[in-house]
Amino acid sequence: MIEALRSKWWLLLLRGLAAIGVAIIAFAQPASALILLVLVLGAYAFVSGMLAFAAAVVGVGGDRWWGLLLEGIVGIIAAVLIWSWPLMSTLVFVYFVGAWLIVSGAVQVTAGVQLRDFIDNEWLFMLSGIISIAFGVWVLRDPTRGAVALEFLLGWYFLLFGVTQIVVAFRLRALPGKTQHT
Repeated sequence: MIEALRSKWWLLLLRGLAAIGVAIIAFAQPASALILLVLVLGAYAFVSGMLAFAAAVVGVGGDRWWGLLLEGIVGIIAAVLIWSWPLMSTLVFVYFVGAWLIVSGAVQVTAGVQLRDFIDNEWLFMLSGIISIAFGVWVLRDPTRGAVALEFLLGWYFLLFGVTQIVVAFRLRALPGKTQHT
């Protein structure tokens, strides 16, 4: 599998560059309509899905090619759905993220309470949960402002994801041919 990844390192590079492109758009147009972000995310889902599909077809995944194939198909389908119903996709996106933040925050607070007997400073874990809940409520209370904040958060996510994909791509490229297992 390492040899297959090494020989197709450029697919990870393209995926990372696409993610950084999305990050740049999110940072450059923070006050733009959320629908633009959703359409860009649809484009990213399509490009990422096509690259994962291509990686599966050319054998990057080795014996696990089916995982890349599934990821590619899901990405392409998500893009088509987003482009077919952009307004609905935008509304669903904002409400989904708000609900996700509230639920994950509640889980973190609960876990922090349960961890108080095992670790020090468990209040930090609970604080992160409270922050998640507060942000989720803020997003659901005012989806327009929440949407702009989400653009920045997603911008940071795509920037970090893109950079890590590029680093991995160049590390794979630098591997010597015909790697051996020890």
